[in-house]
Amino acid sequence: MRVVALVPGGIGDQILFFPTLDGLKRHYPHAQIDVVVEPQSKAAYGVSKSVHEVLTFDYKDRNSLADWGNLVGTIRDREYDVAISAGQSWFVGLLLWLTGIPKRIGYQGNGTLFLTDSIPCQISQYAAAIYYDLLKPLGIDKPCPELAINIPKSALDWAKQEQQRLGTEQTGYILIYAGSDRLPPAQIYPQQSWQEIIQECQKQQPDLPIVVIQDRDDVEFVRSLQADCPNIKITAPEDISKLAAIIGGASLMLSINSPALQLSVAVQTYTIALLGGADPRQLLPKSDKFLTIKSATAQTADISPKTVLEKIWAG
Repeated sequence: MRVVALVPGGIGDQILFFPTLDGLKRHYPHAQIDVVVEPQSKAAYGVSKSVHEVLTFDYKDRNSLADWGNLVGTIRDREYDVAISAGQSWFVGLLLWLTGIPKRIGYQGNGTLFLTDSIPCQISQYAAAIYYDLLKPLGIDKPCPELAINIPKSALDWAKQEQQRLGTEQTGYILIYAGSDRLPPAQIYPQQSWQEIIQECQKQQPDLPIVVIQDRDDVEFVRSLQADCPNIKITAPEDISKLAAIIGGASLMLSINSPALQLSVAVQTYTIALLGGADPRQLLPKSDKFLTIKSATAQTADISPKTVLEKIWAG
């Protein structure tokens, strides 16, 4: 059986879709599963264990009819038996109908006419479970499993060497994904607030190193934070598998809403998430390991450092 899943959204959305892919592969071990994702999200599949091929298409771009036609042709040429649409666009439903794939699964909505099987989108539940419901028309009607990823040995070896470089291999460490000032305003957590949290943690636990993740988009933000907190350590994983590996070694992860947050869930690191307008029920599974602090104003910046620190020490 050949299956294609069309999954719009960022890296975090892809990771939340992993249980669906894994459940499909577990139930149909000989199935060949491909995905069509946005170009910037392709990197997520460096830690997937169930996908055969990753195709890219920019769902949000101003695509011409020729662009959509090329995608239809690409999908048609592969002769899939099943298509799964993780979005709710009627146009994607039409596209799947044009491919001639015999079984087309998606959510009930404007594009239902073009699907062979449609299910209600239960938005009040955890996002991974919302996706997992898409497997019901294939005879898979079980509880959604936990997020799971496949970290290559090379990434685990890198993380071990990185911990040695940082001097944290014996002590453990608090890991922070602080984000940057380039994020949407509701997601930004101010440098001053991070500074207060870091300094108080260092005061309370002087022997527990604090490591801050730096990626391409937040170099200036992290360097500025380091100028105010010179005792923090910086790690800059080059890809998602190395990021997952360094998160897996942490004693505690503090993160805004980000792909790093979903990786922390997948590797079962004790995590505190700072959320603006996002619904914690959708973003994180129910577990004592994953705690949320949701802003009362839907602005992450309005979460006080005192509230974060109370959550840290209470845990």
